[in-house]
Amino acid sequence: MRILVVEDELDLQEAIAEGLRIEGYAVDTCSNGEDAYELAYVGIYDLIILDLNLPKMDGLKVLDKIREEKKEVKVLILSARSSVNDKVKGLDIGANDYLTKPFDFAELEARIRNLLRWKFVQENNLLSCGDIKIDLSKRIALIDENELMLTKKEFALLEYFLLNHERVVSQEELIEHVWDQNADSFSGAIRVHIATLRKKLKAILDYDPIRTKIGEGYFITKNDGDS
Repeated sequence: MRILVVEDELDLQEAIAEGLRIEGYAVDTCSNGEDAYELAYVGIYDLIILDLNLPKMDGLKVLDKIREEKKEVKVLILSARSSVNDKVKGLDIGANDYLTKPFDFAELEARIRNLLRWKFVQENNLLSCGDIKIDLSKRIALIDENELMLTKKEFALLEYFLLNHERVVSQEELIEHVWDQNADSFSGAIRVHIATLRKKLKAILDYDPIRTKIGEGYFITKNDGDS
């Protein structure tokens, strides 16, 4: 999943971004309201973490402008403004959640998981396709209840396939949601990561659950007989 972190305190920005990257998220960052709106407008994000006290454009104004263009993107306000009025205003404008500073990173992660779960209408913390499962709370992948050892990027790819298991996912869509803004769509990295993920899954399942639809993209199947 791809997340934009908007925070003008650079140490905090980097701490949040690094923590989320460790958990396997693709993360972009910026430190002012104007850049935040531009990135949100031109980029495709599953979630935006938005501070309110921003230079160049206040966070509430950023949120208001984002909602004019993109109603579906999830926005979590992360702010030192703790009054009820600020929270009510942020939620009324269109924030999906509001967390005040100081905060515990574990709570931030839990709120992120909750918002992303609702984005994909996922009613519990388990994603599955056949024998393949992902526990979203523990951030682990399982096959027949045995943990599958994946890199962060392989895990992110498998998570996105499971979230979208009923349709073909294009390479461009994977780049938009699993990689950050520094990704090179021509580097071939996505094919390398998919190849290694396929190899690990096939070694346990005895079939390749990730299929290629020529000219369209990839999809995941439950068994070797699916098409």
